[in-house]
Amino acid sequence: MVRTPSGGPERRDPSKPMPGAALIVEDEPQILELIAVNLEHAGYVPWRARSAEEAEALIRGALPVVVLLDWMLPGESGIALARRLRMDQRTRDVPIIMLTARAEERDKIAGLESGADDYVTKPFSPKELLARIKAVLRRRAPQSTGEPVEISGLKLDPGAHRVTGNGTRLELGPTEFRLLQFFMTHPERIYSRAQLLDQVWGDHVFVEERTVDVHIRRLRHALSATGHEHLIETVRGSGYGLRTG
Repeated sequence: MVRTPSGGPERRDPSKPMPGAALIVEDEPQILELIAVNLEHAGYVPWRARSAEEAEALIRGALPVVVLLDWMLPGESGIALARRLRMDQRTRDVPIIMLTARAEERDKIAGLESGADDYVTKPFSPKELLARIKAVLRRRAPQSTGEPVEISGLKLDPGAHRVTGNGTRLELGPTEFRLLQFFMTHPERIYSRAQLLDQVWGDHVFVEERTVDVHIRRLRHALSATGHEHLIETVRGSGYGLRTG
């Protein structure tokens, strides 16, 4: 494969992810190279960017399969870049893992609410980071097709990957889509955060239970466009579910 000096692609179809390509957005040279070397050893093709601007230039050439994004960058922050990637139709489904020294809970919530799929605090071991990447890619794997399901005017079509409320299309992120699909196929029952992590995210140990709360808020916000947010039920101390009326 031909690559630019910064590790990015040349003359690739910009609409399709490049298999194995992992974009590292990190302004600390030692950390950047440490991550890149370990990714190469694990079979990935590391792309290097030291700012949000460099990262976007590489992404315009082709999509990576995952973005490892530092919070504190020169110029635009990683949080701002994550939000913009999530708003762009072309990049909204690219997995993002935030890398940061900010370890407080409010910072983790802010990172997840910006659109990140996972949040890794520095210092971290290369083995942990690789495990997190595998877990995120596994969670982002395409869902198997199934029959459409409709509840109270809210319709989810797994085959078309489409959600509509009273005929109006709703925009959901991949995780929110899977969460809603699980709720709609298992209505009138309350599931704990741990159960939802197992059923929607998969059987791994790297995602914190508070992550569920973030995605529930995103799901409710998306459903509010057609007044269906009330279907998502919260039972304090127990968990979440979907009611049919």
